[in-house]
Amino acid sequence: MADTALVPPTDGIRLPERTASVSTTSNTASATDARTTRFRTLGLVVVFVTQLMLVVDASIVNVALPDIQKALGFTPVGLSWVVTAYALAFAGLMLLSGKVGSMIGAKRALIIGTLVFIIASAAGGLAPTAEILVAARVVQGIGAAIAAPSTLVLIMASTTPGKQRNRALSLFVLASGSGGAIGLILGGVLTTGFGWEWVMFVNVPVGILIVVGALLFLRETDRERARLDVGGAVASTVGMVALIYGFTTAASAGWTDPVALIAFGVALVSLLALLLIERRHHSPVVPLQLFRGPRNVAPLVAMLLVPAGMFAFFYFITLFTQQVLRFSPLATGLSLLPFVVTLVTVSQVVPRFLPRVGEWIVGAIGLGMLAAGLLWLSTLDSHDSFLTGILGPILVMGVGAGMTFAPITAVVMDRAPQEHVSAASSVLQAMQQLGGSIGVAALTTVFVSVTAMSGEAGGVAAAVLGGAVFVLIAFVLFALWGSRVRQEASDEDAPAVASH
Repeated sequence: MADTALVPPTDGIRLPERTASVSTTSNTASATDARTTRFRTLGLVVVFVTQLMLVVDASIVNVALPDIQKALGFTPVGLSWVVTAYALAFAGLMLLSGKVGSMIGAKRALIIGTLVFIIASAAGGLAPTAEILVAARVVQGIGAAIAAPSTLVLIMASTTPGKQRNRALSLFVLASGSGGAIGLILGGVLTTGFGWEWVMFVNVPVGILIVVGALLFLRETDRERARLDVGGAVASTVGMVALIYGFTTAASAGWTDPVALIAFGVALVSLLALLLIERRHHSPVVPLQLFRGPRNVAPLVAMLLVPAGMFAFFYFITLFTQQVLRFSPLATGLSLLPFVVTLVTVSQVVPRFLPRVGEWIVGAIGLGMLAAGLLWLSTLDSHDSFLTGILGPILVMGVGAGMTFAPITAVVMDRAPQEHVSAASSVLQAMQQLGGSIGVAALTTVFVSVTAMSGEAGGVAAAVLGGAVFVLIAFVLFALWGSRVRQEASDEDAPAVASH
């Protein structure tokens, strides 16, 4: 009887307790999953805002240049360095910073780069002289170069192939593709409403939010255990700086200018040296595996050619609206709003089709539409208004751009070996910067030549036609060697990006 008394009278009394336990465990797991998803989402938002800030800063000062020249006494030649200094530092250090980021961790690199960017932005807004502003722009470019390669690395580490990664890449592309236009719009608003200094100051609160968000919501990536490839670092930096400087100089002084020719010579020697160094180094700054075969090279070259056409579009359409249509700086920026709205809308729809249709088909169609929009825009003449000559083409271009960048980016990153994801990110973004410089330099030559014979409207039309040629070549390359990105069965198994 004593033993029997220790046994509960019925099993039914215990069943509710087990049910409650299972229910509690299920609720806890659901809460944990929801928290993980929320942290991952917030971490990705931090990455997207970082990319947007860095891209916007490449164009936000353009509309403010006349006010900057008056305030600080820039010469016409010196004024161009407000734009050039940022581009040189940003693009020139991109390959090196990707390697450094893989060694110190992508999260740490993003935070360090953003802090440098914030400090330089504050110094630029407070600059009392032209020289200090140019120096601040150089430091801004350095900060951008440190932070930028980490953005794609963190996206790849935080998502799985398939719908989840497609959504993330579409938002990343949205930031990259619309940043130039948003920069012009925001630059016009800030310069008109608050003064040119605010095209610099605006980065400070945004940058602080990025740093806080990164600390709270991003998880550090694995670090590469290797010694820095010093030879490759020097050769890649000198080569990229010289190449960008050569194209920039050629755009303003001509292709036979001695300084431009010397810069191209230095770039050629440096990049050849880089090739020889990287063939032998066990941990290269630029892994040559990224360029092995046309299936790897073609998407990268396409990503170089598309910005060549797009940067030229932003540059020359701004000339047309201000100098032919006599738009104010603010109206010029707002005239690009239809392009941005279309790009935003299409970028949100594209991820739904990529898993079913494939990156190759969507990207090729997007490149075709982008080229078609540029070809249409190249029919501009001095009798056109915004409604008759610009609105239709830029809507088509917005659709094309929204379908183009995410598939190309996905293909490039998918083909990169896991150990070289950071390098692939830096090479991809270096290609974009280099492509923009090539496009502006080459098409400025076309613009100047045709303007002398046919007037400014004719020069703009010819330059935009040249941009369409760049994009058409990209279309051919991607149509021949693009492919579908591999998919994974579940999108829900992606690692969280919360940091604890």
